[in-house]
Amino acid sequence: MVAGMWIRSTMAYRSSFALTLVTSFCVTFFDFVVILLMFGQVRGLGGFSFAEVALLYGTAGTSFGIADLTMGSLQRMGKRIRDGSLDTFLMRPAPLLAQVAADKFALRRFGRVAQGLMVLVWGLLLLDVAWTPLKALLLPVTVVCGAVIFGAVTVLGASVQFWTQDASEVTNAFTYGGNTLLQYPPTIFAQELVRGVVYVVPLAFVSWLPALYVLGRPAPAGVPEWATFVSPLVAAVCCGAAGLAWRAGIRSYRSTGS
Repeated sequence: MVAGMWIRSTMAYRSSFALTLVTSFCVTFFDFVVILLMFGQVRGLGGFSFAEVALLYGTAGTSFGIADLTMGSLQRMGKRIRDGSLDTFLMRPAPLLAQVAADKFALRRFGRVAQGLMVLVWGLLLLDVAWTPLKALLLPVTVVCGAVIFGAVTVLGASVQFWTQDASEVTNAFTYGGNTLLQYPPTIFAQELVRGVVYVVPLAFVSWLPALYVLGRPAPAGVPEWATFVSPLVAAVCCGAAGLAWRAGIRSYRSTGS
């Protein structure tokens, strides 16, 4: 209901919305322009072709775009806690997380989703993949699970702000930074970093591991082959951890008293 109100408010100025949507699309596309310029000078990146990198970029970008569209408003949690405006949400008979996520819902963020999907389709058209039913099913599951994982990380970051009140940039390091990391092949990064996004902050399950299977490439060294298929389980665990952190944050919340 709250998100619908903001969408109707946005669509009341259709020209302005169209302009901001196109602007959002173009701004995020500049990230991919860097890759285009890079492949104008080299034939491969870490042993990956342009089409393969486009697949990595598209899956990660689409997943992050969906999470940013639905959960992006949580970035303002610190401000709401500091100025006491969170109390308004607590007084309403609706789940707090849903209210905060829907407040000031920015439909313009769909430009990021559209840009990621465009690159993903482009990469798929260029790739020469031996498709199987499992690979065809794995790709959409990967995008959905990736969005859930990014969303869970966003909720975890918002939960931390119940105590820190000003740590949104730390969350952005894992969300925006993680999205940028996953757009490039794992072979160009140190093995310690790759293990970190597998076993510590499981962002590798957003894109790298499922995409490597689709491309017919082996998993990174030290990562078992079966890890390719556990993105739904990882997404569920991340959601559980985010839910526990969110509830703990709410219980610890003390109003500003103003």
